[in-house]
Amino acid sequence: MTTNHDLFTRGLKVMPGGVNSPVRAFRSVGGTPNFIAEGQGAFVTDIEGTVFLDYVQSYGASILGHAHPVVIAAIENAAKRGTTFGAPTAGEVNLAEALVDRIDGMEQVRLVSSGTEATMSAIRLARGATGRDKIVKFVGNYHGHSDALLASAGSGVIEGLDLGETATPDSAGVTAGAVADTIVVPYNVVPTLDESVAVVIVEPVAANMGLIAPRSGFLEGLRSECDRVGALLLFDEVICGFRLARGGASEFLSVHPDLWCFGKVIGGGLPVGAYGGSTELMAQISPLGPVYQAGTLSGNPLATAAGLAVLDLLTVDAYQQLERTAERLAKGLRRAFADAGVEARVPRVGPLVGLFFGPELPLDFEGARASVSLGRYPQFFHGMLDAGIALAPGPYEVMFPSLAHQDSDIDRTTDVAASVAAAMAAGAR
Repeated sequence: MTTNHDLFTRGLKVMPGGVNSPVRAFRSVGGTPNFIAEGQGAFVTDIEGTVFLDYVQSYGASILGHAHPVVIAAIENAAKRGTTFGAPTAGEVNLAEALVDRIDGMEQVRLVSSGTEATMSAIRLARGATGRDKIVKFVGNYHGHSDALLASAGSGVIEGLDLGETATPDSAGVTAGAVADTIVVPYNVVPTLDESVAVVIVEPVAANMGLIAPRSGFLEGLRSECDRVGALLLFDEVICGFRLARGGASEFLSVHPDLWCFGKVIGGGLPVGAYGGSTELMAQISPLGPVYQAGTLSGNPLATAAGLAVLDLLTVDAYQQLERTAERLAKGLRRAFADAGVEARVPRVGPLVGLFFGPELPLDFEGARASVSLGRYPQFFHGMLDAGIALAPGPYEVMFPSLAHQDSDIDRTTDVAASVAAAMAAGAR
């Protein structure tokens, strides 16, 4: 039988770190990654046949659960007609119409192939439309791995970050010049802008440094400050878009940006991204305007079919179910830690659930890093994994309960968490 260790050893010989995305290498938690063979609903099975109750769910992309029959049927039907043409298809129009219908104020979108491509292109659009160079981002917000945005980024990039007022690259190979026009400021604090700023990019709900909600007035303050100096406001909803509400973060939080970026959910498990705004703003994009952006696989038939199938199933009732499930999970985890005497905070924003060890609920990256520095997440992660519960292999990620997770799954999770927390408490004595 092929084992996880066998595959990882083989992978190390042909892929950097044995993986194709850094967090998968388990460097933050230690041990050997599980190589997944299949997923069904709330569960995944690794190459050794071990079944896990899964809260990664492709980092939120599988909002319906894995291998949903409606999505699989949509992909199969599309694949039979061809997988890519490099030419327009009806699926592109159908998905674009569905996105525009759901987001108040977003009149046009451009489909791309990833969240990174979406944010990179939206930044270029903002600069082209305003004629300005500077962009403002927040410490701990991750917007993909394009050069200009790899400064004080979140998720796996954030480990080892040295905070400071001057933007410095998070990665070798990114030049100082690439981030010279990137201004980095603390999350949940409204910065004072000037007329050199083209765009402020923000995760409306921060989900790449744990789960940190926007404090009251933060997003409203960004909207006002951008309006004051003529800068654009960009919501990066690659994670939270269409997970918080039918109309995304704009509906959920009642603040409307000028530009939106989406991914994850709108691909139904396949690679896709999108960015959009008003008709006037999007007219700056080629072939209509001077801001160039293209992609041979953009809007490919498989991804658009899968994404449309997902969005069709995300009804008001579905969002209510997601929120109920997330609240049951958050309450159960809070109780498990409290009963064991382990200091932890379990925030919830809509259907997103986070976890911070320590007495304080962080409001920004510094608080999140202080929690991670306690070093408690790896023990909790492995305790849960050993009991068949899969969480993200990194302390800056969040939990993604899906529509496939049942109450019995949540209760099993919180029962296991109680046992793991008790073991952690015993070990600390």
